[in-house]
Amino acid sequence: MRFLVIEDERKVAGFIKRGLEQEGYTVDLAVDGIEGEEFALSRSYDMIILDIMLPKKDGLEVLKIVKEDGIKAPVILLTARDSVEDRVRGLNLGADDYLTKPFAFEELLARIRALLRRGSAKVASSVLEYEGLSLDSMTRKASRAGKDIELTLKEYSLLEYLLRNPERVLSRTLIAENVWHQGFDSETNVVDVYINHLRNKVDKDPTKKLIHTVRGVGYVIKKPDEK
Repeated sequence: MRFLVIEDERKVAGFIKRGLEQEGYTVDLAVDGIEGEEFALSRSYDMIILDIMLPKKDGLEVLKIVKEDGIKAPVILLTARDSVEDRVRGLNLGADDYLTKPFAFEELLARIRALLRRGSAKVASSVLEYEGLSLDSMTRKASRAGKDIELTLKEYSLLEYLLRNPERVLSRTLIAENVWHQGFDSETNVVDVYINHLRNKVDKDPTKKLIHTVRGVGYVIKKPDEK
């Protein structure tokens, strides 16, 4: 599952991002209202965590635009002001929950899980399937032809990204940016290493390979080549 965190306080943003990634979620981080709005409108997210007091554009204004655009991802508001007016306005604009700073990460995680259980997240993104390969983003369980596949957190994130883009050739740089995020050195061979890890688990039958190399470009998940 992919989350968007829009938070300008670096310490708070880092704290949330690290915690969510340790839980196995993919996290994009925006540090002001304009950047956050651009991310929300241009990418697909399962949840948005949005600070109200942001530079460049107020968080409630971002929320208004996001909801007017028809985005269905649940939104949790963060606020340093324990103001009933702010909370009511945010909920009226379409927010699903709110937290007042400071807060414990365990409380944020509990609210996230409650929203996901409630079914606010997009149902279509819960189970990803392609040619008998299945990945449940709620339980984080993978299987192929009914047989369970054990994945590490990073292998899970990589497989999720591939399955969200079936039959689309993905460059190593694009994979690195979406799975390893900011500051990742795409010149290393870590993408190739993890692709090989996945192949050893997903493509045990060499005649039914789903993960294919596109020489000089990157990788694609597609139907097995016909012999």
